[in-house]
Amino acid sequence: MKITPAQPEDVSKLLAFREEAAAWLSRLGTDQWQRPYPAENLLATVEAGTVFMLMDGDATAATITLTPQAEPGLWTEQELSEPSLFVNKLTVARTHAGQNLGRRLLDWAGGRGYRAGAKWIRLDAWTTNTALQMYYLRLGFEHVRTVIEGEAVNGGPRVSGWLCQRPTRPAEHGFVDGTPEPSTVVH
Repeated sequence: MKITPAQPEDVSKLLAFREEAAAWLSRLGTDQWQRPYPAENLLATVEAGTVFMLMDGDATAATITLTPQAEPGLWTEQELSEPSLFVNKLTVARTHAGQNLGRRLLDWAGGRGYRAGAKWIRLDAWTTNTALQMYYLRLGFEHVRTVIEGEAVNGGPRVSGWLCQRPTRPAEHGFVDGTPEPSTVVH
């Protein structure tokens, strides 16, 4: 399997991929990702070079967004002063579930962060999805805090405020990395 940067022509595929994940999450009893994600927001992140796709031949097996920018209102000024990369929208296709692709993509992200000079790989998870939170803890992430007050950018209540982090480090992920070398993270 090969990790490649997403391209603008991949946006419709990525949106369908997210809809598949939202339907699966709904069947699990969580309301995570039930609101459609705006195509223009996804296109902007693709054009910024922060969206990556894990390809299994012609099939998209998983996707991850890795950015030096944090979602506003989640991390403290002190935390934001530490060089970090932030994981968003990690999704594995149901056809590829059970292959540890999520763990391996997080290892890839941690290695990419390490090469970019980041101290931390950080993410925020759905506050009510305890199974997902436990997953990240099993993978060596440390819970930082849960942000429950405040409003999300779109005016709704904050729903993705369970914050965790783990140090970046070189790691064997087993993928062919078809991405350019990361830019240095500066804070």
